Amino acid sequence: MSASLNTAAAATPATAADPACGEPLPVLGRDVTVPLVTGGEVTYAALDYAASAPALQRVWDDVAAYAPYYGSVHRGAGYLSQLSTDLFEQSRATVAEFLGCRPADQVVFTRSTTDSLNLLAAVLPAGCQVFVFETEHHASLLPWRDAEVTYLDAPRTPAQAVDTLERALAARDPYGPALVCVTGASNVTGELWPVKELAAAAHAHGARIVLDAAQLAPHHRVSVQELDVDWVAFSGHKLYAPFGSGVLAGRADWLQQAEPYLAGGGASRKVARRQDGGVDVDWHTTAARHEAGSPNVIGVYSIASACRALTEAGFEGLVAREQRLVAKVREGLAEVPAVRILSLFGDDAPRVGVISFVVDGWNSSHFAAALSAEYGIGVRDGLFCAHPLVRTLLGSEPQEPGECGAPEAAPGELSLNAIRVSFGAGTPDEHVDRFVGAVRELVASGAKWSYRTEDGRCVPAV
Repeated sequence: MSASLNTAAAATPATAADPACGEPLPVLGRDVTVPLVTGGEVTYAALDYAASAPALQRVWDDVAAYAPYYGSVHRGAGYLSQLSTDLFEQSRATVAEFLGCRPADQVVFTRSTTDSLNLLAAVLPAGCQVFVFETEHHASLLPWRDAEVTYLDAPRTPAQAVDTLERALAARDPYGPALVCVTGASNVTGELWPVKELAAAAHAHGARIVLDAAQLAPHHRVSVQELDVDWVAFSGHKLYAPFGSGVLAGRADWLQQAEPYLAGGGASRKVARRQDGGVDVDWHTTAARHEAGSPNVIGVYSIASACRALTEAGFEGLVAREQRLVAKVREGLAEVPAVRILSLFGDDAPRVGVISFVVDGWNSSHFAAALSAEYGIGVRDGLFCAHPLVRTLLGSEPQEPGECGAPEAAPGELSLNAIRVSFGAGTPDEHVDRFVGAVRELVASGAKWSYRTEDGRCVPAV
């Protein structure tokens, strides 16, 4: 029996984004108000999309419509179990289509981008060497603990990135299996990386490549086939589906040949006792091999819902609208002499809605705290889980201590941090206008309130 769920009546239509009218997609929490330390309330300006994007209203509606029908996946004869199983597997097909996967590719559901890349690290063939730029998020930089890793210096142009990779791959010894891990868009600068060219370089030297699309997929269409990458990883919580699921999609061979990422029910097809008292296990060769345990059905369904919503809205319009916001923020910040925007590839590099900067005379933690407490604007401060990159971009320039200290540095290092503003398909113009105005006002007039450090965070003094 095949079960199906019709959520059309409950779901919010995925209205196409029109760059002319500039309307954002509806997101959950868009009307939330927050108190200001100076008195009164204001609608919260969520400008930390690069950390976690708010849920699309469409996604929330789809999840709410499904929730009463929730059942165990692959484990029950009842109607709700069969419906949930169908929804789970349909979601896998939806994600494969969204990513432009090859027919033989597998889509494995995980907890996050970090989990996806740790899964890939666990299935590397013996002797595989890994090549990764120091510019990567820690999710891409750190999982390769059992492999020989070559960390490549930060390039200053896309062409230099390709050249650096080609030289490193050609010089590897022994000339065996290799994997390149690269981001599609920087979580610090927002700059787009030359993924297709890096994939061509990797393949020309007998290596494979995995794309960290955590910051790319929410902003641009991603096609595994067009980019010619071997795997792609991303998280639901950055794709307007913050329900605890992620994806690793791509070639099946390394996944099929390795031991399961987790051992347990769901990953095994058959378990039998041996005469010597042990057990023999026949593991699945499908994506289920690495999905042991009861899966996060709601998280998976929410990702599929977000994929459908973004596709129906149309990436062309979404990109055009976001680029208008990017230009507005960058031009506004450029008019404030004390602000320095961080960049690897320069002002003309294509980028998504992620911008990091520092302000002369301000500690970044203090500045971010004032944006929140006095203007109701949520940004991020720190090193953004990309410590080597931020330290490279900031060099040895010390931050002014201000009223609050920056995050602790390693012994002998200066304490460095920055401010990041990030936005996307759900961001209203008013939020970025308020942000630019707040930056100008804080730089010109200073904070209206005093602040102190509490548990490592800068907070208003009360």
